[in-house]
Amino acid sequence: MLQELIKAPLHLNNDDRYEYLVITSFPTESKHVARAALREHSDNGKWEHVRTLRYEGGASKYWMRRKVIRVVSTLDRSGL
Repeated sequence: MLQELIKAPLHLNNDDRYEYLVITSFPTESKHVARAALREHSDNGKWEHVRTLRYEGGASKYWMRRKVIRVVSTLDRSGL
C-alpha cells in the first residue's frame, strides 16, 4: 500500500484549502487492509473520504481530504 500526502493548490482562498491523502491499494493486497487504513485515517486524523477509483487490473486509489487549519497568534507583540 502506498500513501501520498498532497498539498492544497495555491490558487484557492485560505478558507477553501484542503490537504489530500491518496492511498493506493495494489491488486495483491487484501481490500481489508485498505479499508482498515481508511478507517484509521478518518477516525484519528480527521480525514474524510472524497473519491475512489478502481482500475481494471484490480488496483484502487482512495482520495481523502481534511481542512488546512491556519493558526493566528493572539499574543500582543508590541510590549517586546
